[in-house]
Amino acid sequence: MSDSSLNETTMNDQDHSDSPVALITGAAKRIGAAIARRFHTGGYRVIIHYNGSHAEAEALAAELNAVRADSAHCVRAALTDREQVDCLAEEALASFGRLDLLVNNASSFYPTPLAESNQAQWDDLIDSNLRGHYFLSVTLSEALKTRRGNIINIIDAMMEQAIADFPIYSIAKAGLLNMNRVLARELAPEVRVNSVSPGAILWPAHLEDPQDEAAEAARAKALAGIPLGQTGAVEDIANAAYFLVTQATYVTGAEIKVDGGRSLR
Repeated sequence: MSDSSLNETTMNDQDHSDSPVALITGAAKRIGAAIARRFHTGGYRVIIHYNGSHAEAEALAAELNAVRADSAHCVRAALTDREQVDCLAEEALASFGRLDLLVNNASSFYPTPLAESNQAQWDDLIDSNLRGHYFLSVTLSEALKTRRGNIINIIDAMMEQAIADFPIYSIAKAGLLNMNRVLARELAPEVRVNSVSPGAILWPAHLEDPQDEAAEAARAKALAGIPLGQTGAVEDIANAAYFLVTQATYVTGAEIKVDGGRSLR
C-alpha cells in the first residue's frame, strides 16, 4: 500500500467528531465547490449552502461523505430573505455542533445598465452579495469567537475599477470589501477576517460558447489585459482561502487578489 493510500485509510478510520467545521455559502458548484473540497481535504467537515442548485449540492455532499462518512451536510437558503438567513445560521450550528470557518462566497452577477436598473435588481444584488453575508456573519460571530475562527469573504479583483454596465453588482462587492475591513476590526482578536478576490477564473455564461465568435473575441481581449496571459483555476481561489485560514495566522483585514496581475493594469 502506498503512503498516500495509507494516509487516506488512516484518515477514514479516525474519529472526526472534533474536526473543525466550515460553512461555505454558494458551495454547490464552481468556486464554492472547490473551496469545500479544499477544506474537506484539509480535514474540515463542511456545510454546503445552496439556493437553487439542489442536485449539485447533494452530489458534492455524497462525494465528500464517500471519502469520510458524515463529513458534509447540505443546507438550503435564499440569502435575499432575512428569515432564511437566520435559519441558515441556526441549521449550520446544529449540523455539527460547532463552527470554525465561514466563507461568504455566494454571489449573484448580471448586468444592470444604469438607465435600465430598477429596485428589484438593487434588492437582489445587494442582498445576495452583501446584506445576507453581513447578517450571517454577525449572527455566527459568537460561535466563531468561541472557536477563535475565521471568516473569508470572496469578493472581486476588479472592485477598484468601475465595471461598465454592472453598477449595482460593483456597489455590492465594494461594500463587501469594506465589510471585510470592518469585521476584521470588530471581531478581533478572536476572529480573523480576510478576503480573496478572484480575477478571470471562470468565464461568465455568455462568454463560454467556444463557437461564438463575439465571445471568442471578448475572451481574447480579456486575456490580453492579464499579465500572466491566462485564466486561473477555481483551485487557485480555494488554495488562497486555505492559506489565509491555516497559515496566515497573523493576518486579518487583508485582501489577496488572485487575478494573474490584471489589477496592475
